[in-house]
Amino acid sequence: MDNKVNGQKLWVKEGFIGQRMIVLPPNIKRKIIINPLIKNFYLTAIGHYPNAANHGRERKTGSNEFIMIYCVEGSGKIHLNNTTHNLIPNTYYIIPKYAPHSYNSDSDNPWSIYWVHFTGDISDKVYDRYLQDGVPMIQQIPYDENRIKLFEQIYSILEHSFNEKEMEVMNFSLLHFISSLIYYKEANPAIYSTDSISNSILFMKKNIHKNLTIDELSKQQNLSVSHYSRSFKNKTGSSPINYFNQLKIQKSCQYLYFSDRNIKEICTELGFEDQFYFSRLFRLIMGVSPSKYKKSHKK
Repeated sequence: MDNKVNGQKLWVKEGFIGQRMIVLPPNIKRKIIINPLIKNFYLTAIGHYPNAANHGRERKTGSNEFIMIYCVEGSGKIHLNNTTHNLIPNTYYIIPKYAPHSYNSDSDNPWSIYWVHFTGDISDKVYDRYLQDGVPMIQQIPYDENRIKLFEQIYSILEHSFNEKEMEVMNFSLLHFISSLIYYKEANPAIYSTDSISNSILFMKKNIHKNLTIDELSKQQNLSVSHYSRSFKNKTGSSPINYFNQLKIQKSCQYLYFSDRNIKEICTELGFEDQFYFSRLFRLIMGVSPSKYKKSHKK
């Protein structure tokens, strides 16, 4: 049953089953802000609230730190600047410094959240990278187990020690954790590249062993040869076939370096029917013959 006072919902700040929370003591924060390695970006508090029924918090004068809330299950709301933001699984939101706000878990479907308070000399700049057109917005990202492992690493370090080196590696990991949210699209361009040329390049990489023609490549994108070739050149600075050949030569370098395959086997693997053509193309792109490359770079 919901807790209510005078008909109003009574939210609680903490005290949930499975709750974990660590707040840095003032003396540790004082040491961090004079540490040149981490004073630019550092954590002040961290927590994990699973299935946080009746969770809610209001800060009428805001906080002097940024607050990141990352939802993995359930849902909740964040109220800021007369706007309500709905947090659902695989979304996050960063509350800016000094902004009056409130947030609460959904009554029927309480959220499970990971949260971090952070600040530092560059924290404003990092926060700016999160904004969309200068406005804080709910951001959606795919669930990544490695991100959760990184959070657990940060939390584990704090559980065991507040020593200087531990605080350094913990805050390095914190920047990595926050970056994995803010820069997810930039760090995973293949996932978010949806234009025809990006898709064509992915198609090339998946079919690196084939001898594709310009007609086949343009048809795969449902474009005319002329339009496809022009668009490809504008985006990459190269013709489609030259780009495809460059990908093949890059792959051949990996085979030469990491495998015992001979030149003939590599040609067959990459769809080159003419071994002499492959060697000429390799020398043109790499500046040396395949055999000399193999001899120079093979361990």
